[in-house]
Amino acid sequence: MIRKSIASLQQEAAQSGSNTLKRSLGGVNLIAIGIGVIIGAGLFSLTGIAAANNTGPAVILSFILAAVGCAFSALCYAEMASMVPVAGSAYTYAYATLGELWAWIIGWDLVLEYSVGAATVAISWSRYLVKFLGTYNIHIPPQLVASPFEKIELADHSIVHGFINLPAVLIIVAITSIIIRGTKSSALFNAIVVALKVGVVLVFIALGWKYIHPENYHPFIPANTGEFGSFGWSGILRGAGVVFFVFIGFDIVATMAQETRNPKKNMPIGILGSLIICTILFVLFGYVMTGMAHYTEFKDNPAPVAVAIAHTPYKGLFLAVIGAILVGYTSVILVDLLGQSRVFYSMSKDGLLPSVFAELHKRFATPWKSNIVLCIFISLFAGLVPISVVGEMCSIGTLLAFVMVCIGILILRKKQPDLPRPFKTPFVPVVPILGIITCLVMMFSLPLDTWIRLLVWLLLGFLVYFGYGKRNSKLGGYGNAQKNEQ
Repeated sequence: MIRKSIASLQQEAAQSGSNTLKRSLGGVNLIAIGIGVIIGAGLFSLTGIAAANNTGPAVILSFILAAVGCAFSALCYAEMASMVPVAGSAYTYAYATLGELWAWIIGWDLVLEYSVGAATVAISWSRYLVKFLGTYNIHIPPQLVASPFEKIELADHSIVHGFINLPAVLIIVAITSIIIRGTKSSALFNAIVVALKVGVVLVFIALGWKYIHPENYHPFIPANTGEFGSFGWSGILRGAGVVFFVFIGFDIVATMAQETRNPKKNMPIGILGSLIICTILFVLFGYVMTGMAHYTEFKDNPAPVAVAIAHTPYKGLFLAVIGAILVGYTSVILVDLLGQSRVFYSMSKDGLLPSVFAELHKRFATPWKSNIVLCIFISLFAGLVPISVVGEMCSIGTLLAFVMVCIGILILRKKQPDLPRPFKTPFVPVVPILGIITCLVMMFSLPLDTWIRLLVWLLLGFLVYFGYGKRNSKLGGYGNAQKNEQ
């Protein structure tokens, strides 16, 4: 339960030199990183799912409720990130407030979330690439777009086995090469990608607005069917749970604190700014989509955006949406890999993982060895394991991190009320408590297999921690030395 002092973390954040991460990010860069991971393919699918099954046109109210739920945790992250501007995000915050073991649990769990997330998105990216290229009669051999454990039925109904999902491997390798070259180049690439996919969302909103049929909004809140979550106000609540996971990702902004210029000012801007911008885009997107087509048309349709576009003369817009999904997935992979390597970097600097993960490139000042190790692991996972085994890109670990950060705010406000706080979470303890409740409700709504996967991974993590991390912990070692001297 040994803890890092806030003073030591602030001293670490102020360090400069050849063995520290370069501070090259501003507020706009951080907002782009947040938008990059928040806006993914989920916007184009979950909006239709929630509207058809839970909310009807009132899906925009679900987006607002979900955003408010995220805002509780985002405000707590903003205070922590401005006060402790070092890499590691929730891992570092837990180290300062709850102790080393809890920090390890959070860090280890975030490693799994980012790994599974990057691998899952890479596999989905491969599938959309095949669909996109197919519209231009460009076809990749099916054996090279599936894992060895998957069977593919060809046009002549013959069955072949996959060999490797090559596009999934290549996108991981390509993104890693960009990340290794430095956070500034990664941020530039991400900014271009974000501009492209936000542009497609704005084009959809602008073009679709002319084809809104007001009658599609009546009734705005369809009557409840007699089952909780099936329309009515309970449907709006259930819909908020469905679309809540579209917002998750702003926390990755906090992992970039040690590479941010003036983090005390820019971290809150990045975290809260990306959440606010995405909320506005999501509400407008949901409003236009449910106005273009009646919500019942989205039922059991895997491509609800195509249904809406069918009501316009812009049939080619769906191809642009597929392109936006590809671009969106690319930025999600980028930010997942960035966030994971920074968590590894922090854990390695603390001695809980081997020092190789904290070694920085002499020219680019990035944890390049960590990037390469993660690239090999994740690309093999993405290339050789089917998406059904890799698992749904769930958010249980992120939600657990949210809970810990909210708890951390309560602890620090109680134990160290006089600490300088460049940004202060308003209405404490109400906001952190609401953040904790919101996240716990979302966690317990997740399926059982998600909990089983989390527990198995944590058990493996305990073996690593008690076998290596605890004995090599720099903070624990220092504490033991102090005891011996006394």
